[in-house]
Amino acid sequence: MSRIRLAARRNLPTLAKTGSYYLIHICVAAMVAYAVTGNLVASLTLSLLEPTVQAVAFFFHEKAWARALARKAAAQERTSNSVPMASSALRSTSILALKA
Repeated sequence: MSRIRLAARRNLPTLAKTGSYYLIHICVAAMVAYAVTGNLVASLTLSLLEPTVQAVAFFFHEKAWARALARKAAAQERTSNSVPMASSALRSTSILALKA
C-alpha cells in the first residue's frame, strides 16, 4: 500500500473535518470576494486559492494539536501512576507516632 493511502487511512477523521471546513470556507470566501469585487471570475479565483492554502494549514494545525493533547495525556498518566515518596522527616515522625 502506498504511503499516501496509508496516511489517508490513518488520518481519515482529520481529513474529513478538513474537507468540510474547506467547503464552508470556499462558500464564505466566494460570497465575501464577490461582495468586495463585484466580479464573479475574480471572486471564484480568490475563493479557491485562499481556502486551499488554509485547508492544508488546518490539517497540519489539527495534527499538531492532537500530538500536543496526546503528549499532555501521557504526562498526566505518568504522574498519576507514580506514587510520591514521603520525605524522611515525615517517615521519622510517623515512626515516632507509632512507638508512642
